[in-house]
Amino acid sequence: MIEIAFVTAASLLAGFIDAIVGGGGLILTPALFAAYPTAPAASMMGTNKSASVWGSALAAHTYSRKLKFDWHVVAPALAACLIGSGFGAAALLLVPSDALRKALPFVLVALLIYTLLNKNLGQSHAPRYKGSHEVLVASSIGLLIGFYDGFFGPGTGSFFVFALVRVLGYDFLSASAHAKLFNSATNLAALLLLAYKGHVWWHITAYLVVANLIGSFFGARLAMKHGSGFVRWVFVFVVSALIVKTGYNAFT
Repeated sequence: MIEIAFVTAASLLAGFIDAIVGGGGLILTPALFAAYPTAPAASMMGTNKSASVWGSALAAHTYSRKLKFDWHVVAPALAACLIGSGFGAAALLLVPSDALRKALPFVLVALLIYTLLNKNLGQSHAPRYKGSHEVLVASSIGLLIGFYDGFFGPGTGSFFVFALVRVLGYDFLSASAHAKLFNSATNLAALLLLAYKGHVWWHITAYLVVANLIGSFFGARLAMKHGSGFVRWVFVFVVSALIVKTGYNAFT
């Protein structure tokens, strides 16, 4: 029961952080590995996804009460996320991800520096594209980052936020809201595959789901209360933490 209490608390915090800007896996996944050090890695990843998919969905719903989603853009992008994540998971079975593991910290450093140097980035909501052009660009983002999530995964939510801000011209709050929808789709694709392979610990999933939902609800409300400036600085913090963790994992 001590292990369950520990990972449940981690799931609560993960849901809170993930709802604001992504990166919840930075908290829950290591907690699962620490609590169950002899468990198969796939089982820990599947159990993590079983909680985070619900938290992301609730966060997206909470955002939708204040922010408007353009479903003509979102629906095709969600489909692209599912397809990309499925292909990424399939590629994982064929191609080793060692090179990507070593490159990821440097990609995150570049992303962080760009965000810090561009102080007005994501402060105003000014979409760059309209109509079918926006659908195409959003779906391309969903396909590419969805593939990354299925193939490797760390920092997916943060990559979605950055891409939506930099490429589509969304502010950080709107980008975070849309990222929750897209990340729900990529999580679902991975969860279905891992569950089919028997890599979900259903006996602790219920605890993690409830805690993640609570954290996600309050995280999304806090983000909406404080706006894009707050989300931007949480984004900077989470990406910085991701740089440290992914760098440690890649080079130790």
